[in-house]
Amino acid sequence: MTSLERLFGEQRRILEFEPLGVIDIGSNSVRLVIYEGAVRSPAPLFNEKVLCGLGRSVASTGRLGEESKRRALAALVRFHAIARILQVKNVRAIATAAVRDAVDGQDFIARAEKICGARIEVLSGEKEAQLVAQGMMMGFMHPDGIAGDLGGGSLELIDLAEDKLKKAVTLPLGGLRLIDATGAKLEKAAPMAAESLAEVPWLKEGEGRSFYAVGGSWRALAHLHMEITGYPLRVTHGYTIPTDQAIDFCEFISKTKKVGGLTGIDDVSRPRREVLPYGAAVLAQALKAAKPKQVVFSVFGIREGLLFSLLPAHERRKDPLLCFCAELASLRSRSLEHAWELCDWTDAIFAPPGPKESQEERRLRHAACLISDVGWRAHPDYRGDQSLNLVAYAALGGIDHPGRVFLALATFYRHTSPGDISGHELSERLKSLVSKRWQKRARVVGAAIRVAHMLSIGVAGVIDETPLRYEEDMLVLRLPRTYADLDGERLRRRLDVLAQLLDRNAEIRIGR
Repeated sequence: MTSLERLFGEQRRILEFEPLGVIDIGSNSVRLVIYEGAVRSPAPLFNEKVLCGLGRSVASTGRLGEESKRRALAALVRFHAIARILQVKNVRAIATAAVRDAVDGQDFIARAEKICGARIEVLSGEKEAQLVAQGMMMGFMHPDGIAGDLGGGSLELIDLAEDKLKKAVTLPLGGLRLIDATGAKLEKAAPMAAESLAEVPWLKEGEGRSFYAVGGSWRALAHLHMEITGYPLRVTHGYTIPTDQAIDFCEFISKTKKVGGLTGIDDVSRPRREVLPYGAAVLAQALKAAKPKQVVFSVFGIREGLLFSLLPAHERRKDPLLCFCAELASLRSRSLEHAWELCDWTDAIFAPPGPKESQEERRLRHAACLISDVGWRAHPDYRGDQSLNLVAYAALGGIDHPGRVFLALATFYRHTSPGDISGHELSERLKSLVSKRWQKRARVVGAAIRVAHMLSIGVAGVIDETPLRYEEDMLVLRLPRTYADLDGERLRRRLDVLAQLLDRNAEIRIGR
């Protein structure tokens, strides 16, 4: 039995893929991520980073710091041992700005390659920008805007439209580089960033679009903003702030001399706190130059972009959200086939003359159907809450926060009657993030799935023969005589709830 088989036991789907390890030697951190495989919605099996600060002195001395190199090489020794224990044969290693720019970078890479037992690719600024762009394609559906990846040594800016990289530039504005270049004088960071950004004339093409913020410092800013504003969904990926609010917040942080007293700062590692005000200064200046309508934070970056680059074309074209939901259903639901049947069965509810549905709303409904049974093993009294938490905080890609909340609520209502939600504080707080229309849609989808499960008991091959349809003011459920004995009080009660949400009367017809 292999190490992965011992680790994951009967979860055979994970073992269907060849694990892929990515070692990312950045200017601030050195990280190992082991993914289950090169797939459209990758799940990390292992993730560890060490903040080494390789780029701390490159601007002033041109060299990597000795202590930083020692810590980085020690981290690589551990990472190599972890990959060996987990029997990960495919390990890709990359290095970014600090190693690229330092005069002793090649010597460091030679030592690192001996430890890793693998070639380390020192990315050019152009290649780094390309991988960031592909990371956005991995994590978002059709990203359109300017992506910025702030590391310790550099800032990559990329113009993305229609899943294509249009323009890219690398600027010496990484957090550690700015500390070094300014002599740790924070007040010099914003003017230096503004001057550098002014040399990128195409940044103005970001006006009215999205700015995708990538990198550890900017993710830390997102966490702080959530904490300070009391935002109810603490998920970084897809977290969105209007530009004017983001600029005000960043300028507040960049002028804060002692970040240690900020609300939520305890969740930010101490080495990261040092670069946080510099990252805030750079983001504020980038937003002033690009004038986007909003900032969208991303946990996807060059590592996910590297995975995306390894995917065949047909895999890249898949929907990342539906891929994730189908994989989650295969691991935690009673029947993936039944989950796909639910997608088709609920189509009838949103066909004319039912509620109108956009293409994006249809996509989210199908995602809700796929994951509707992931909580079936939980105690019946807590299935709704546990399913809501699982979905709300899942590692979803290809979805924004309102869409995430819709999925969580639809899954909650799949287990909980719409009239029985008292005491569910989190669901009430999450509801504030979506429109009344989407709240009702979540109730309709949840109620429909409750009806379906009363018929199928989670088994495939039943609801295909028990279709719904509209007839004037009626919502009609047809039961063939084969399944006539499934009729009963609880089924009729659930069908009545669904019909009322649709402003219809319910009817069950047997054998017609």
